[in-house]
Formats: sequence, C-alpha cells, structure tokens
Amino acid sequence: MPAKSLPELVAFARAHSPFYAELYRDVPAEVSRLDQLPVIDQAAFWAANTWPDNRVLTGPLTDAGVYKTGGTTGVPKFSPWTRTEHAESVTAFGAGLVRAGLKPGHRVANLFMAGELYGGFLYIENALHHAPVENVRLAVGGAAPDAAVADLIGGFGVHVLAGEPMKLSAVAECLVRRGEPAESVELLLFGGDLLFADLRPILSRAFPNAAVASVGYASNDAGLVGAPVPGDDVRVHEAFPDRTVVELIDDATGNAITAPGRPGRVVVTNLFRTLMPILRYPTGDRAEWTDAECRRFRLLGRSTEGARVGPVAMPTEEIRAVLLAADPDDHIAGLQLVQRRWDGRDGLVLRLGHTEQPPPGLSERLVEAVYAARPLYPEEVALGTIHHLTVEWVPRADLVTNPRTGKLQQVLDERPKA
Repeated sequence: MPAKSLPELVAFARAHSPFYAELYRDVPAEVSRLDQLPVIDQAAFWAANTWPDNRVLTGPLTDAGVYKTGGTTGVPKFSPWTRTEHAESVTAFGAGLVRAGLKPGHRVANLFMAGELYGGFLYIENALHHAPVENVRLAVGGAAPDAAVADLIGGFGVHVLAGEPMKLSAVAECLVRRGEPAESVELLLFGGDLLFADLRPILSRAFPNAAVASVGYASNDAGLVGAPVPGDDVRVHEAFPDRTVVELIDDATGNAITAPGRPGRVVVTNLFRTLMPILRYPTGDRAEWTDAECRRFRLLGRSTEGARVGPVAMPTEEIRAVLLAADPDDHIAGLQLVQRRWDGRDGLVLRLGHTEQPPPGLSERLVEAVYAARPLYPEEVALGTIHHLTVEWVPRADLVTNPRTGKLQQVLDERPKA
C-alpha cells in the first residue's frame, strides 16, 4: 500500500472514523502540517477502540490480522491490520534487519514470545520472510527452555539470535554455566525493551563473536516506528522513509522538539495504515534527537503513558485502577511508577502518596492485587528475570512533579542511561 499524503490521511480518517471526526472537529478543513493536529490521548483512543461498537476503525473487520496490546484488565486492546498494511510494515522492518546486520544465508533463531495475540514472534517471523536477503528461519519462540536453545545453537550452527534482552541473557547464562561459548553466533538482535550495559558482560562471554543491534522499533498498537541505525549506540533509530513520521514532544509545552539533546515523548504518524489510523500517536517512549536535522533519535526509556519491566507492560492508568480498587479506604493520594535496575534485573517501585500513614498490611494487599491483574509479572519474578514489585509510601507533597508546570510525573525511569 503506497504512502498517503497528510491531507489524504486526515480527510480519510475524518470521513470514515467517528473518533477522528470528533477529534478533528475544530481542526481546519485543509491540513498541511502535523502540528495542526492534536496529539492522540491514549485513554480516549482506547475508550473508543472497543469491541464491539468500535468508533476508531474506518471500515469493517473483514480481511485483517489482529494483535493484542495492553494488559489483562478492563477491555482488551486489539490492533488490527489489513493484509496489505501488514505486508508493507514487515517488508520495511525486514529491510531494517539488514541494516542491523542480517546477512545472506544467516540462520536465525527467533526467540520472541508468541501466542494470545502477542505480535512479537509473528511480526519478526514475517519480517524475516520479507527481508531482502536470503535467511534460514528457526521458529523457536520465547517459551523454549534456555538449555534447548543452547543445544540448537550448537547443533544447527545458529548465526543470529533475535529476542528480548532478558531471554538473550538467560540463554547466555546457560552457555556460560556449561562452559560452551557459542562461537557461531555473529549477531544478537534485541527488541521489546532497551538493552542495558550490565547485560553486556554475560553476552560477550557467551557470544564472543557476536555484534549487538536493535531489531528495530515497532509496537502492537503504534505499529511501525523506527529503523535501527548502524553504529555503536544501539538505541539510535530513525523513521522509515515514506512510511512513518516521528516527532518528539516536549512534556511541558506540548510543542515538537527541534533541537538535539532535549528529551521528549515519541509520537508517531503512520503514512500507510488506514483501517486503524495512527496520527500523532504517543508510543509511550521517550527519546532525544541525535543530529541537527532531527532525523535520528536515541531512545531513553518509557514516558508517562506507562512503564515496562522486562517483558511486562505496566500501563499507568490500568495500574492506578487496580490500586484504587484495592484501597477502599482511600489511603492512596497519588501514584508514580519508578523504574529501577539492580543486580542485572529491572524492578518497579509503586511510589504512593499519602496524607495519613497507611495501615499495616496494605502494601502487601496492593502488590497482590497488581499481581492478580498482571499475572505475567509474578511469572517473570518466578523465572528470575525481574525483581518483585515493591511499594514506597511518601507524603503526597513529596511526589515528583514537573518543575515548570507542577504536573505529576507518572513514570520515573531511574535505570542507567547506558
């Protein structure tokens, strides 16, 4: 599906999507610049993007693939793609894999997660199918035991491992324990989260001949976002030409950032996706431009829409709803999600504001409620990939706010920047 111009996309969305028709009610009839459009409010977007009675889609769901995004609480968040939209996306992503280091004839073990409408495994598998170089695809999946993956690497002479950072490091740890470094592996492609410097030593020991690169930047809801940029900094990406437009938005002013080095929210516009239009959609990540032309951006972590702990997404408003439901006496007077990293693993602190000291046992009940709503979290804790959820009570006034606007900073990423 060829890219459409911004006026075409806006006109189509207005004409066929009740959500966009309402959102753009006060937008000029002729739109030529993105800053003439409001940035999507995720809560409003997903409140309208329900099943049934969908108000976001521009047509019936008759020939599409569907991924699921978000958590297990409330209304499920489904993200549909037409056949041609999906083909366009994975073709672009496949070309990005070559930029990341995929070479002709590489044998690739796909270690991303699959099932329950998760998109990671299927998306990468399709991207490999559509990559512009020949490759051998080994559909392993993220649930495979680390020892089995280690055996496959040795027995099949695997050249490339593609997976989430914690899965790659788990396989690496297995190989190191065996004393069997995998010298055939030439490339580690990570995705789903940032790869931090504290994982580098174990990866280097297990895969002494392997380069490390981003698999690319995409999400189930926003779809295609950015291609990996070759180089030492694996967090640097750039928009896919003629397919996506990436903006960085200043939290305080709401304006687009036009200079390098200033962090902002990543907002993406998709130029070919029309069944579920993506027009100035916040991805939930933060980044900064790395060049004066504002074409390449460095990912810095999650933004105010939510946190991610290893493979577990923690959307702020969903977690807030769970906590408030488990606090009938209203002890919680504010919430921040604080991401930290220690001992080689991510952890999350629920920093809760209070006006009176909470009663004994409430913290434990709150953690249990979150675990019940997000069962993947305790499962990953049991696997040793992330730390247990913890609660930190502070006076409400001590919650961190934006010094310029006074707005609460809902997510604080205190993980290392490299």
